[in-house]
Amino acid sequence: MNIGIDIDDTISETYETVVPYSQKYIVKDLHKKPQLDYKAECKTHFYVETVNHWNEEERKGFWNKYYGEMLKIINIKKFAAETINQLKREGHKIFIITARWDLEGQDTKQITTDWLARNNVNYDELIINADDKLSIVKEKKIDLFIDDSFDNCKKIADNLNIKVWLMHSNTNGNLSTDGVKRVFSWPEIKYLIENEDK
Repeated sequence: MNIGIDIDDTISETYETVVPYSQKYIVKDLHKKPQLDYKAECKTHFYVETVNHWNEEERKGFWNKYYGEMLKIINIKKFAAETINQLKREGHKIFIITARWDLEGQDTKQITTDWLARNNVNYDELIINADDKLSIVKEKKIDLFIDDSFDNCKKIADNLNIKVWLMHSNTNGNLSTDGVKRVFSWPEIKYLIENEDK
């Protein structure tokens, strides 16, 4: 089976790093009081912009200042590497498909490659700057797609007859749609892969 997997908030605990950095940015750089809007509807992976109600200038300032630093220190989710590596050993092809992008002075692909190696995640192909995940999923003939972005999951479920699983996060908990299964952990993912069709 070809398995397409997002990184941020799917393999990694990005939320736990990005939100505190956003508050640091608000206090230190914008000189404002941090106020997260947890009721804001977050359908994309840019939830930090939504919950902080940033304008374009604030958004750019945050990513330009802290993006590369954050990518290097984000922790991996419990059992993610163990599960992905076992799936690969069992013969599944692992495609890491991330919308991470390059900024001036940052080699995001190298930072991400180093992060995956440091966290012992084995895979067949890493695809960054993946703004159009639907096209990539079609091109790579993905059978199972896992992401925390509701929009990505919905778009793929609406257009392709494949398994689409939404990794539960603090920002997508109130969203659901037909054709997308919510998953909560890597052990659950492994169990479903082994048992769902039996």
